Amino acid sequence: MRVDWDPAKDEANQQKHGLGFGEASELFTSGSEYLEIVDEHHSFDEERFIAIGPIRRGVVLVVWTERDGDTVRIISARFATKRETKLFHQTMEDGR
Repeated sequence: MRVDWDPAKDEANQQKHGLGFGEASELFTSGSEYLEIVDEHHSFDEERFIAIGPIRRGVVLVVWTERDGDTVRIISARFATKRETKLFHQTMEDGR
C-alpha cells in the first residue's frame, strides 16, 4: 500500500494540528489495527473515510480517500479527541 498527500496541505496541517501527514501515515503502514468509518457527510465527489488508531505519539484521526486501488491519499490528520480515542478502544475490545 502506498500513502501520498498534497505537500501544501501537509504543511498547513502541521501548522494547525501539530501533526504531519508523514507521521500520520504510520497508521496505515505499521500493521496496527484501526477503526475505519465511511465519511458520508463529505463523500460527494469521492468516497472518503475516517480512520482512528494508534501511531507512536498517540491515537490519531485521519481523513483519507483511496486512489488507484492501492494508494491511500491523506486529506487531513489530527490527534483524536478523548471521545474518539474511547470509541477506538471500545471498538477494538468488542472485536468489530
